[in-house]
Amino acid sequence: MSSLDTIPLEGLPFTKMSGSGNDFIFIDNRGGRIPEAAMPALVRALCARRTSVGADGLAFIEPSDVADFRWRFFNSDGSAPGMCGNGARCVVRFARELGVTAPRVRFESAVGIIDGTTEGERVSVRLTPPHGFQADLRLPLPSGEVRIDHLDTGVPHAVLFVRDVDDIDLMEVAPPIRYHERLAPEGANVNLCAVTGPRSLRVRSYERGVEAETLACGTGVAACAVLAATRGLVEPPVDVTVRSGEVLTVHFAGRGDAARDVYLEGDVRIVFRGTLTDPYRTNTTSAGSQR
Repeated sequence: MSSLDTIPLEGLPFTKMSGSGNDFIFIDNRGGRIPEAAMPALVRALCARRTSVGADGLAFIEPSDVADFRWRFFNSDGSAPGMCGNGARCVVRFARELGVTAPRVRFESAVGIIDGTTEGERVSVRLTPPHGFQADLRLPLPSGEVRIDHLDTGVPHAVLFVRDVDDIDLMEVAPPIRYHERLAPEGANVNLCAVTGPRSLRVRSYERGVEAETLACGTGVAACAVLAATRGLVEPPVDVTVRSGEVLTVHFAGRGDAARDVYLEGDVRIVFRGTLTDPYRTNTTSAGSQR
């Protein structure tokens, strides 16, 4: 018997949101309806595309003694990364649904307290200080050696600087890097990054826990911007166009491990709201994009 079988899920409300193409499900769990042990199974059920709501990840919102709320964030496979930049931006917007109306929202995460602000449709979050910087890390692969830059912006990232992100088969290149022994045990998200101007980049990202390319990756965008500036290729603030075609802006000071005050800014929208009938089927209660 699954751990979900004994939990009353009928009528459980949820909200589907998108942050620059990264899509997420949010559930208000401040009443403790979903126990921690059941969360990964419910995440896998609800994030399954075509057979359920479908999403890159899911976050449960819970009470906090030190901030406005705490989130428990999961990738679609039920794993729990340290951070998710676009998910963090979405949860700041979702805070309005919870009645948190202050201009600045503070929430508790696995990597510390995250600050977020909203201005119209734009949502900005301050990421934790980057660490783990490595430049020109050589990775031997069956297809030949590749060189990456590495930076942890809440999640570890491997970045390949290329002329054109569309010239490379990301699904072929990324998995051997993501699982490479030099990056063990955590592995890393894999990003292709091309410089398009003195303050602009294009980025494609392969994410752990999704194990596929996503339309955007907020912490990946931040890592690419900081690493490109560290190489002297761009100056902040940096506008980054992601796979969805949307643009995220990264503000920061400093370079490499010394980078600080890293802010990720972009649009967030509510896609729809719904209620749960069982772990695999939902009733949509409000459809259509909402700003």
